[in-house]
Amino acid sequence: MDFQQTRRGIGSVRILCQLAAERHVDTATLLQGTGIEAAQLNRNDVEIEGAQEIQLIRNLQAALPNHSGLGLDAGLRYHLSSYGIWGFALLTSPTVRAATEMAERFLELSYALVGFRLEEDARGARMVLDDSATPADICRFAIERDLAAWANATRELKPGGLAPQSVRLRLPRPAYAERFRTICGVMPTFQATANEIEIDPTTLDAPLPQANPATARLCLDQCQQLLAQRQYRDGVAGRVREQLFLMTGSLPNLEATAAALNLSTRTLRRQLQQEGTSFRLLASEVLESLAEEMLLTTDMKLDEIALRLGYSEPAAFIHAFKGWTGQKPGQFRREYGGG
Repeated sequence: MDFQQTRRGIGSVRILCQLAAERHVDTATLLQGTGIEAAQLNRNDVEIEGAQEIQLIRNLQAALPNHSGLGLDAGLRYHLSSYGIWGFALLTSPTVRAATEMAERFLELSYALVGFRLEEDARGARMVLDDSATPADICRFAIERDLAAWANATRELKPGGLAPQSVRLRLPRPAYAERFRTICGVMPTFQATANEIEIDPTTLDAPLPQANPATARLCLDQCQQLLAQRQYRDGVAGRVREQLFLMTGSLPNLEATAAALNLSTRTLRRQLQQEGTSFRLLASEVLESLAEEMLLTTDMKLDEIALRLGYSEPAAFIHAFKGWTGQKPGQFRREYGGG
């Protein structure tokens, strides 16, 4: 994701301005060179580019050069309610896994400056905080802030949070390292090769206390609409979506899509990354959209829908659909289609 170009709400700027004000840094100093006007801070309809928030963070760091753990202080101010519909979608998700998938899929709707993804293999499960696209001069702040915000979010999703088994960070060990133990529950290993939060895999599919399928469904719809408004519709992502909607009868294929657009697979991957998305996410979005439309507007049987979408067996389609929505197709059709 290109954090410089992605659009975001102005809520994060308000949080950082309040943090600065409490440390006697005036708003005018913080907004200098950002292109953000003070009057915009009170308007919820204002959107800014990531580059504007990044400049504001640079101003904050310059104004408070000796403030230890500034990113941690900032991150602890972010709660799920701070993110609007994105946060509410996470809160009403059925499981930690579903919330994590929702967070990753719609990360552009958050204020993150590092990427988040869940990885699972024989070694276990871990959240990876990818700072490869984060500007180097704000990297420490971004990792600290988004790590603390993640810890806040997990505690609001589930009492006690996720109790990480270990935390590894690429940052040098700071003098205030003990604060990380307080926030994460464990002392991180610093100067690691990657930023990783190791969690117990058995917690991923445990039900969340505030799960609400109907509300989660509404939140998902609103997240899709909001993201669609922010993404470039005349870019490569828009062309890929159009092509994918034509590819019924076979599962979306990167190579075939690239060929249809007269691009190499490498070029297509790179251009989608520059637009803040990926082929996998676009394919998942289109398949879900088509599946929901067929379930709600036709009386097609599940095996017919599965075949139309390219799945060789209904079971594979059911598994995929449950991953998208947290519900089985039949349950979704009964609840939202009146069938």
